[in-house]
Amino acid sequence: MAKLRPLYDKIVVKRMEEQEQKTPSGIIIPDTAKEKPQIGEVIAVGDGKLLSNGQVVSPKVKKGDKVIFNKYAGTEVELDGEKYLIMSEDEILAIIE
Repeated sequence: MAKLRPLYDKIVVKRMEEQEQKTPSGIIIPDTAKEKPQIGEVIAVGDGKLLSNGQVVSPKVKKGDKVIFNKYAGTEVELDGEKYLIMSEDEILAIIE
């Protein structure tokens, strides 16, 4: 299995899958009609943001954190049949504790 090692302030996130959704009347909503979840688990974290003066600021998130991110955040990649998002730390809105 290949590993992803993000650079600088990039973070690899795996979207959390949602359960099958039904309307109150019992109609099942197909996957194509649902919005993708904006919650995921951090799989890997880069070393930090590189500032113009050469300093590196450590990221606030760590591997295993559950996070909420922007709706259109990141770049989706597929590796070994699994889909991941690679995004900047700036695109993460909150850590779920």
